[in-house]
Amino acid sequence: MALLTRRRLLQTGMAGIIGTGIAPMMFTKGAWAQEFCNNPTGDTVTFGFNMPLTGAYADEGADQQRALTLAVEHLNGEGDGGLLPTFSSKSLTGKGVLGKKVAYVTGDDQTKADAGRDSARRMIERDGAIMICGASSSAVAIAEQALCQEMGVIYMAGLTHSNDTTGKDKKRYGFRHFFNAYQSGIALGPVLGEAYGKDRVAYHLTADYTWGWTQEESMKNATEALGWKTIAPVRTPVGAGDFSQYLTPVLNSGADVLILNHYGFDGVNSLTQAVQFGMKDKTVNGKKFEIVLPLVSDLMAKGAGEAMKGVYGTSNWDWQLKDAASAAFTKSFGAKYGQPPSQIAHTSYVQALLYADACERAGTFYPPEVIKALEGFEFDGMGNGPTLYRDTDHQCFKDVLVVQGKEAPANQYDLLDVVATASKDSVTYDPAIFGGELGPDTAAMC
Repeated sequence: MALLTRRRLLQTGMAGIIGTGIAPMMFTKGAWAQEFCNNPTGDTVTFGFNMPLTGAYADEGADQQRALTLAVEHLNGEGDGGLLPTFSSKSLTGKGVLGKKVAYVTGDDQTKADAGRDSARRMIERDGAIMICGASSSAVAIAEQALCQEMGVIYMAGLTHSNDTTGKDKKRYGFRHFFNAYQSGIALGPVLGEAYGKDRVAYHLTADYTWGWTQEESMKNATEALGWKTIAPVRTPVGAGDFSQYLTPVLNSGADVLILNHYGFDGVNSLTQAVQFGMKDKTVNGKKFEIVLPLVSDLMAKGAGEAMKGVYGTSNWDWQLKDAASAAFTKSFGAKYGQPPSQIAHTSYVQALLYADACERAGTFYPPEVIKALEGFEFDGMGNGPTLYRDTDHQCFKDVLVVQGKEAPANQYDLLDVVATASKDSVTYDPAIFGGELGPDTAAMC
């Protein structure tokens, strides 16, 4: 029998449908299954993983790939199950998703928005990916998220920290587990005030794209609320490598705090070079000069080495957390790869599981129903404590960690101390402050 399309439904009406003898199917989950992009009709379902395997954030992308590969293994019942046993939702059983084995394809977003969008499109059009997960650059995430909205494919963002991802650029088909720059400011501001006092002058070097801009704004607002002054910020290109031309003016600026709104290799290089310039050893305005790296990962801490010692930042998760879920993920990841997972590994792994779980709870891969299953979803047992996927902007809310580079690491992975935790309630905000519209959940063909 020919496929019953929406057009035919409108033409025939309910009476015509009943006349076909298939009316009962209209009221079962999955009856609409042929009417959306890349509906899996065989015995597998394909996820698309798009990561920065080259470019300034390539270290992050490599760990992201490790984690997403591990997530597929656990969804298919391989390995030790990872976070499936600790996850508060018990819908995932290690038997794939909705009875289908999970397959996956990968791409390199090159830490570039255009390349990321093109790679995601190929995975959707060529490989039949039903979901895209990935990115470390917010510019890439926002571009991919917009594409997925157009194509009717759910996007589970990896590491994206710009306020815009779930603010002015939010999309109904996009979801973010990672925290944002505004939340970093809320969490880090009080700690900096306590450590460095209320009479400071800050100089910002800022990655010149959406994440850097919103990180700079959030840190500026947080520190000026303490009483700090801010010198006009300087923007730097992603992947600059040599930051000496940007660091030299800092020494004659009158600033006594340097805030590096950089991530990945850029964060490693600018921090390392600032320390090589002797900034940690200087006294300005009668105060010890300080350096702040607002968003930091243990991968960056490892790359920066000695330069990271004593430097404050924020993180989404840390492998040394003592809760059962964090311990389970660290053990599982470490057993497979011989090293602890980073925060991008954790958030990407969790995103893959959250999508699969939403499909199971919805009883279908039909995107509008999966979206409904994710919106307003409250869960625990994934390593961040009680977490909410807010329905109004698709932003996750959970505790935010303030970290500091350890002065005396016990080993090559013991690099960051969690020195404070900002509660979920303290970092929750009115979604109206960042604007944007989610848009429709209308299913689409590729």
